[in-house]
Amino acid sequence: MFVLDRKDDKAVQLFTELGMPKNLAKTLIYISQVDECKCADVEQGADLRQPEVSIAMQELRRRGWVTKRDIKGIGKGRPVHIYKSTTHLSEILKTFEQEKLKEVESVKKDISELKNILESR
Repeated sequence: MFVLDRKDDKAVQLFTELGMPKNLAKTLIYISQVDECKCADVEQGADLRQPEVSIAMQELRRRGWVTKRDIKGIGKGRPVHIYKSTTHLSEILKTFEQEKLKEVESVKKDISELKNILESR
């Protein structure tokens, strides 16, 4: 089973410093390095709890970066969810970068507008 290493931890730290929730970053880094996995695999490999993985997977699926398929277990139990990355990590980074650059431009615009308001007093 795959487990996040120091290099992965550094990537998680950088994503987190850029504003991505830590659990989302851990889940993203984990799933980008395996072909497909179960929720339990991510829990163990990324050192997360089940609810944290579920929330992160919901966001990754919402963004279209991950797909989910169900495998029916034996008996009447719940199906097992199998997750697979649909977008390469480099593409995800590009999207994340574009989002952050938009935020920077918005902040710059707001600061400029505030300066104009304060200077006109």
